[in-house]
Amino acid sequence: MSKIIVNSLATEYKDEGQGPVILMLHGWWRSLSDFDQVTESLKSKFRIIRLDLPGFSGTEMPDQVWNVADYVEFVRSFLEKIEVRPAILLGHSFGGRIIIRGIGGNKLNADKLVLISAAGVKTDGWRNKIFMVLAKIADVVTLLPPLLFARGKLKHKFYKMIGSDYLESGKMKEIFKAVVAEDLLPFARNIQSPTLLLWGESDFVTPLDQANLLHKSIKNSSLKIIRGAGHFSHTEKPNKIVEFIEEFV
Repeated sequence: MSKIIVNSLATEYKDEGQGPVILMLHGWWRSLSDFDQVTESLKSKFRIIRLDLPGFSGTEMPDQVWNVADYVEFVRSFLEKIEVRPAILLGHSFGGRIIIRGIGGNKLNADKLVLISAAGVKTDGWRNKIFMVLAKIADVVTLLPPLLFARGKLKHKFYKMIGSDYLESGKMKEIFKAVVAEDLLPFARNIQSPTLLLWGESDFVTPLDQANLLHKSIKNSSLKIIRGAGHFSHTEKPNKIVEFIEEFV
């Protein structure tokens, strides 16, 4: 593990292997260790660089409310600092948001993209409305005894069940709200790089309709469905992810 200062934030990252560079960006409330198994299989052919994004694991938290563009700028500054231009940008969920915004907004550069259950495309306004209604109901119901005494645990279980990271955000709640407010579909339509979309067939957090919309919006893209996987196909089915990446490259 290495440390570097990027935009005044102490940043933790790993740099392993030799060959074309793959930069891996993890999901919300996750860390670079999510890619341990995938890295182990790929590092004999590629130089794998992974970092903890600001506010997660070994990297300091921003002192202001950031949005996706701020994370893009951070990744750009990180790459400039270590003097690397990646051949491939790989991102899971929130990491995919950063890549879509960065490549679609001409702030990041790479030859190819790999997006694993990438977030940022809004196709389910009804789902968000239902979530808000259910969240309000949960707030009221858990105020009633005897549920009041286990309110925190019950709300955590509820938010996890419906696929929300909100309560898991802690001090990052305001950043979380800023991040999820932005629809990145216009940026996706600007992407020209060859793009591999990898999606778990049972992904509830970023459902398959979002994968299909991204596939339709990114001209030079292919979509592979990971059978028997959910939102974390890179940890659930790492060998399949590696197989698809090697075919794509």
